[in-house]
Amino acid sequence: MAADAVPAPVRAAAAGPVVQTTDVDLFYRVYDAAGGHPTAEQLQRDYLDQGSDGLQVLARERNVTGQRIADALAKNPSLYTGAKRCLSALPPARERLEAALRELARLYPEARFPPVTVAIGRGKPVAIGASDTGIQVGLEALCAIDWLNPDVEDRIVYVLAHEYAHVQQVHADAISDKPSPTVLEISLIEGIAEFVAELTAGKVAYSRNAAAAAGRELEIETRFAADIDKNDLSDWAYNTTPDAPGDLGYWVGYRIAKAYYRNAPDKRQALRDIMEMEDPKAFLEKSGWYPGIEFD
Repeated sequence: MAADAVPAPVRAAAAGPVVQTTDVDLFYRVYDAAGGHPTAEQLQRDYLDQGSDGLQVLARERNVTGQRIADALAKNPSLYTGAKRCLSALPPARERLEAALRELARLYPEARFPPVTVAIGRGKPVAIGASDTGIQVGLEALCAIDWLNPDVEDRIVYVLAHEYAHVQQVHADAISDKPSPTVLEISLIEGIAEFVAELTAGKVAYSRNAAAAAGRELEIETRFAADIDKNDLSDWAYNTTPDAPGDLGYWVGYRIAKAYYRNAPDKRQALRDIMEMEDPKAFLEKSGWYPGIEFD
């Protein structure tokens, strides 16, 4: 089979993790050449149409067009001037992320390595991902959420390690795409990504929320245990704001995954079980977790 006939994810896996940042450079060349005011036509023709395969995925999946970027620029120019402060963090963050993904390969040989594309979008989303097309990240969106982690380099590394873990989760889409997933299901999907980010990159992505829970483990987890079968996620997931930590389900799910890993005699098999979790209730029962569990 000719090299160009090999599917992109297979080539990426063979070559190791690839973190591409060239789309950011391309955007700011267009942006700077236009004095910070590129037209929709310029953004479409000189940026989006010339961008990487990953940028094309972002544009297609999230309706990123030259016009929509131009509209976002007009409405919130500081989003794009602010993102420039993240440019210097990209090279060291890229090196650290690639090291984290190599660690993932060492710990979990079944890992897939679709590419990570860092680009500039229309202000949202922060990131999207799939096992076949990889992860696409909007640097302007990620750079703007400084309340998540004040250190830009750390934020890039830990958030992308979290997102890359989602790509590896075999049954995550089937669970999270249910019409009404439960608190336990979503908390484990997100918490596993947090655990893997810590295991490979050194820290969880949503450390601000974890810090808010410190010292309240028994109280929070007792409430969580009572809510695991609920379909109303509002108390546990997707509720963080710039002013108030939330997403405590991420934190509890992380602690359940950590308990599972800690209690397993075979760590490689444990990580395989974590990545391939299909039955959240069975996983919880086997984990050894209980409200207020303490870790060494």
